[in-house]
Amino acid sequence: MRVEASVFLADDLGKLDSARARAQADGRRVAFVATMGALHEGHRSLIRKARELGDVVFVSIFVNPLQFGPNEDLDRYPRTLEADLAVCREEGAEVVFVPTQDMIYPREPEVTVSSGRMGTIVEGACRPGHFDGVLTIVMKLFNLIRPEVAVFGEKDAQQLAVIRRMVADLELPVEVVGCPTVREPDGLALSSRNRFLSTTERATALALSRALWVGTQAVPAGPHEVVRAAQTILDEAVKADPPLELDYLVLVDQDTFTEVDETYTGTAVLAVAGRVGTTHLIDNVILGFPPEG
Repeated sequence: MRVEASVFLADDLGKLDSARARAQADGRRVAFVATMGALHEGHRSLIRKARELGDVVFVSIFVNPLQFGPNEDLDRYPRTLEADLAVCREEGAEVVFVPTQDMIYPREPEVTVSSGRMGTIVEGACRPGHFDGVLTIVMKLFNLIRPEVAVFGEKDAQQLAVIRRMVADLELPVEVVGCPTVREPDGLALSSRNRFLSTTERATALALSRALWVGTQAVPAGPHEVVRAAQTILDEAVKADPPLELDYLVLVDQDTFTEVDETYTGTAVLAVAGRVGTTHLIDNVILGFPPEG
């Protein structure tokens, strides 16, 4: 249910401090959703979950340059502030923090947060430094907003895993909650980058979600068969017109993102990423492998 509410726009640090102080003075539990804007139904679901978990919802909108590589789409990343504020208002967010780059990075950062080994594998191997940039901005936003709970999407499963590890390793006083992936009716995972896909590119991109679905059906046969089944769909997409440029298809432990073997039991993530045209897309599905017997 959408709740029309007034939104307090915190476009400087003084306004943010005032909004946070008011919430804390009233003893209200602060829930936080970090975004880069271009909000869609997936972001709406995060704000709704935050409303369930907190008394006041803060949303940030900031396109973070530290998590973009030199050849990535920072300059063309969609910026739709007025539409984003309308989404926040409709979903009942009370405070929207929209900082400038100078507010967040008043000088070239010398000290950043390292994502460690987890930031160098899977998506991190394709995008060196990406997760360091993610953790640095999340840490800064946690320090500025000081939420009791923060909600992140499971579509960015490795991002969620490294944020949870940062919170655990650094003893941060915030609960991190994952929210399920939201999909288009045809199965494509919602992403702000989907708008860049042409009709034919979108048809190719659907191979990502189809591969995950096929892999899911193979769970009873074990981890190896899950990956093999999904790979058959992607092999066809690589030969499509336009083709999918596959970055990876992996089955990994949900917490560590290390690849699993045939004896694995527990919760795993079947993750896939690739490029269609100039658009980088990721997707995943969470799978359970129970012990035998």
